[in-house]
Amino acid sequence: MLLLAVDTATPAVTVALHDGESVLAETSQVDARRHGELLLPAVDAVLSEAGRALDAVTGIVVGVGPGPYTGLRVGLATAAAFSSALGGVPVHGLCTLDGIAYAAGAAGVEGPFVVATDARRKEVYWARYEDPRTRVGDPAVDRPAEIADQVAGLPAVGAGALLYPEVFAGATGPEHQSAAALAALAAERLRAGGEEAFLPPVPLYLRRPDAQVPKNYKVVTPK
Repeated sequence: MLLLAVDTATPAVTVALHDGESVLAETSQVDARRHGELLLPAVDAVLSEAGRALDAVTGIVVGVGPGPYTGLRVGLATAAAFSSALGGVPVHGLCTLDGIAYAAGAAGVEGPFVVATDARRKEVYWARYEDPRTRVGDPAVDRPAEIADQVAGLPAVGAGALLYPEVFAGATGPEHQSAAALAALAAERLRAGGEEAFLPPVPLYLRRPDAQVPKNYKVVTPK
């Protein structure tokens, strides 16, 4: 098993290589505006550090969000392209929040707790977890004040939680996604059962894209 994990659903452009037992190499760079520019060099750097070639990869792990439209689709499109180039190796989709929860567990957070990332527009993408491996319900996007009663008294992790300490009391890291944690979670699920533990590699947006066509847009057609 050799898994290449990528996630661009948060401001972190994060990549890791995992052999099924441990992380061989990883890199993360936080830059919300350069996902497309940074991802492929990051993949090259991880493969080089591990001393592996791309054609040795047996599976792609990709964070499917939730996340902003533009950044999220960079990782998913890249995962699909790699799968095609490698003759159709499987693409394993995982909820980005699940990866952060798994990393929180490695950092000593036990649960129950909340993961919240920045959704912009004064909103957060969030989900509750019974423990680092068990999400309670589906991810959602809300204004923090609207979910204050649901998260009251629960520890919280993620950049979204850190942005709103008046709602997420005692918020801590990890702040952003880690492809190393995502890959480790995927390897664990593959050892335990197989494909039913994964999501389809399609974007989990939860809302419409931030970019909108102007309401008074004038269509110009040739005469």
